[in-house]
Amino acid sequence: MHVLMTADTVGGVWTYTQELVRGLVRRGIRVTLVSFGKIPAPADMAWTADLPRLDYRATNYRLEWMQDSERDLKASMRYLETVIGEVRPDVLHLNQYCHGGISAAIPRMVVAHSDVLSWWVAVHGEGPPESAWMHWYRDTVRTGLQSADLVVAPSQWMLDRLRMHYGPLNCGRVIHNGRDPAMFDADRHKEEFVLSVGRQWDAGKQTRLLMECDHVTPICIVGAQQEPGRRQSEREEPDPLNSTLQVCGALPHHDLRALYARAAIYVATSRYEPFGLAPLEAALSRCALVLNDIPVFHELWGDAAFYFHSNDGNDLERVLRTLSADVGLQRSYADCAYERALDRFKATRMLEQYVDAYSRMAALEQVA
Repeated sequence: MHVLMTADTVGGVWTYTQELVRGLVRRGIRVTLVSFGKIPAPADMAWTADLPRLDYRATNYRLEWMQDSERDLKASMRYLETVIGEVRPDVLHLNQYCHGGISAAIPRMVVAHSDVLSWWVAVHGEGPPESAWMHWYRDTVRTGLQSADLVVAPSQWMLDRLRMHYGPLNCGRVIHNGRDPAMFDADRHKEEFVLSVGRQWDAGKQTRLLMECDHVTPICIVGAQQEPGRRQSEREEPDPLNSTLQVCGALPHHDLRALYARAAIYVATSRYEPFGLAPLEAALSRCALVLNDIPVFHELWGDAAFYFHSNDGNDLERVLRTLSADVGLQRSYADCAYERALDRFKATRMLEQYVDAYSRMAALEQVA
């Protein structure tokens, strides 16, 4: 089988892509990967060196959620059609909505990692103001979704949001994201500090909740501080009240892995999260999970996590004080999160489900 996959090099989609592509290639499946958003730095492309069957083509075409991206999207569609004509894949795995409407007689899957409308409603509590760009974006996403033979989302919550904002889908399926447990250290001695990972410029991550109170336990927040496309002078500097709070920028995987391994507690403050790779990575590192009380976290983690009242910084402080004071409770929640991650969110399970989806799509095409 030959899969042509598109990717977004900005954010967690790139991590998801690496995990899935590694599994596909090692399984003997031919993959042509085309990335958009920006050309990855050499360190971010090192993983491709061990995959001789991977045909990787990096581009810097802008992504559909970026402002002023219309011209780039047309150019990226033409480029992708050229690549498809050259390599002739069996299945298209598209991680951007816009390419769902591409002109090619090949079965296509569109994977929904997030979208502007559901982000806006989760952050602001209402739909976005109407504008020419928003009309264009909504139509672009709707066309891509409704042109897909299969729409995949990493949670039922996300799949439901797509139907709510963009209308009915031809076929929808939930495939949870997965990570390889071997990439994380679940057995290291834990230290008394709290870790949180998330883009600090993204209101959907709302890491500022951790800055609103003076916590007793040391806290480390890791994540990009600069929104792509904004000048450095436009960035707001964090103003934490907590004297024990350390705020870092984005870190490479090996540094983040070490932090996960050391942290006793992991906090996910997100008010918008279609899945959340960082809580999964923390769970595979045997951290106790403290999560914002939003539906998607309950769907994914159930009673394997400790929840604080939705978007409430004061209750978050209370929960952290409670959990920090009880090492036995910490370990219990850490073990529960670890076991749930192994049971539901391993990379091998994600791989098997995607291969099954590709096979079903290709078989239907042969019958047709």
